Amino acid sequence: MRLSSTAVTAPEPLSRPPGEILAQAAEPAGGVAGWATDLVETMGGPGAGLAIALENLFPPLPSEVILPLTGFAAGQGSITLVSALFWTTLGSVVGAVALYWIGALFGRERMYALWERLPLVKVSDLERTEEWFSRHGTKAVFLGRMVPIFRSLISVPAGLERMPTHVFLLLTALGSLIWNSVLITAGYLLGDQWDLVERYVGILSKVVLVLAVVAVGAWIAVRVRGRRSGGDTGSDPDSGSGRSGRRDRARGRQAQHRRTQ
Repeated sequence: MRLSSTAVTAPEPLSRPPGEILAQAAEPAGGVAGWATDLVETMGGPGAGLAIALENLFPPLPSEVILPLTGFAAGQGSITLVSALFWTTLGSVVGAVALYWIGALFGRERMYALWERLPLVKVSDLERTEEWFSRHGTKAVFLGRMVPIFRSLISVPAGLERMPTHVFLLLTALGSLIWNSVLITAGYLLGDQWDLVERYVGILSKVVLVLAVVAVGAWIAVRVRGRRSGGDTGSDPDSGSGRSGRRDRARGRQAQHRRTQ
């Protein structure tokens, strides 16, 4: 097998295993790329799936590195393209299911109890979020799988709201397959320039993160300004007996939600 664009001083022996060719061509000296390369070389497709499952559980592990590198490995013959797509999508679903059950086991009642202790927030904020998720949860889970940073986090509210598991699995698998296919195919086609995918998707990730930080900062500023102007007083419906009433209504909605599943 001969590399397309990496300069070599001597012809490659035909007996070289694909893993060694992958390591030489990609030159991942260390970090996430080197770790992902070792997994793919050692375990093949299941190794790529394991890397993506861990990426879902630990978002700092970037899929924009793992997936294009897996596509490059497929282009070099280390694994097949079908195997790369299958195992990485399976890994995405496994990681998402783990986060779903973390949210489900934590539960809505604990979430409400924790929320009431947080500064600058109201129970009504959480209620509105729940109402939004009940209307748009399916779209949020499906599209969220294709948004950097949020692609992992979206599984937690799905678990908190106890989205039917078969719906969650289907939406997660479809959204993950689309995201994985785009990045793996890009790495497959770009060859040893697979890191271009990391560069551009990394820019997108930074943009999403900045927008999220700006949105949270603006929300905090509005809430602090409202409190200083006397907007949050003892008459706040989220205080005292108002909170108890909201908790009762939340529990009622939870019971109704469970009966509809």
